[in-house]
Amino acid sequence: MKKISLLFVILTIISCSTKNSMKSDFDYKKIEQISDAIQIENITVKNLFKYQILAHQSKIFDSAMIDRNVYRPHQKLWDSCYGVIFGDENGKKFNNSAGMIKWNRTLLSNDKQDLIKRTKLITDINLNKLIRKNLSKFSQLVPYQPKAKLSLLFTPITGIGFGGCNAEQFALEINNPGVDIEYTLTKGLPHEFNHLVYEKFRNADPERESALSQTIDEGFACYFTYVFFDRKISQHEAVENMSQQQWDWYIKNEKEIFNKVKEFFSDTSGDNPLLRNEKIKFFPDAPKTLNYWLGFRIITKYVEKNGKDSWKDLYTLTAKDVLSKSGYEDYITQL
Repeated sequence: MKKISLLFVILTIISCSTKNSMKSDFDYKKIEQISDAIQIENITVKNLFKYQILAHQSKIFDSAMIDRNVYRPHQKLWDSCYGVIFGDENGKKFNNSAGMIKWNRTLLSNDKQDLIKRTKLITDINLNKLIRKNLSKFSQLVPYQPKAKLSLLFTPITGIGFGGCNAEQFALEINNPGVDIEYTLTKGLPHEFNHLVYEKFRNADPERESALSQTIDEGFACYFTYVFFDRKISQHEAVENMSQQQWDWYIKNEKEIFNKVKEFFSDTSGDNPLLRNEKIKFFPDAPKTLNYWLGFRIITKYVEKNGKDSWKDLYTLTAKDVLSKSGYEDYITQL
């Protein structure tokens, strides 16, 4: 009896160990079901990460898959964006097929479990359905259909997060530790793509480089996200996924914030307390990005004053007009 029991325990341990090992690897079947690319109107989302994983599925690394399904489909992003922003030495990893194959070969050598975890987040939310739904709704809301190309990918050097060098060279770095994958895919996409729509109209503003213009731009992207989800998410969630406590800090300090930063509205250097508070520490206790929140508040007051659908006006108004027509300054003086 003791021998049988011992054998049973050993087999159970081996069985559990095997199951745990299986669970700790990529779910290749689910990854294969992810579309290579999804296009709605003029926006294309490419799932390059899919083949960065599948290239490792067999014992022999599939280098041809990296060239064919990762490098070539968005070559301008790799060559002209990643291949440039990290310098000439690092550029060799991106701007040629051999370099791409070399670093992708070692992609899973480090932090494999983290990549598995992040990929599972994507497969669990049904990426195909989510992107199609969000892009379709986006195209119905905006007055202009921007042309853009976004790739979801892994990269050996993170730095872009969610952004890019131009509308045709957008990236979402899945392995970037600073990126909240679920939040970015659900609420970040409307935010970033609204920038592309607003940019077309914002270019007509002679003061488009001012800190106020950038504040309205970011605030509008946050407010668009709020509208995109039918105002059913909280306002603090729409602004950088704040907590209620973080939002309350801003509300408590709202008057002081506006009165101190308004002198920088016309600044075009980009290096001022409104846009670079994390560096200059004008408000060292501010929990998130100062101008995102302030822009959102100005637009909120604009909509309160001009009607529920008046947010659509912002595409064709200058930043100064938005501020003056919002009544925000009058609101501040009454606090």
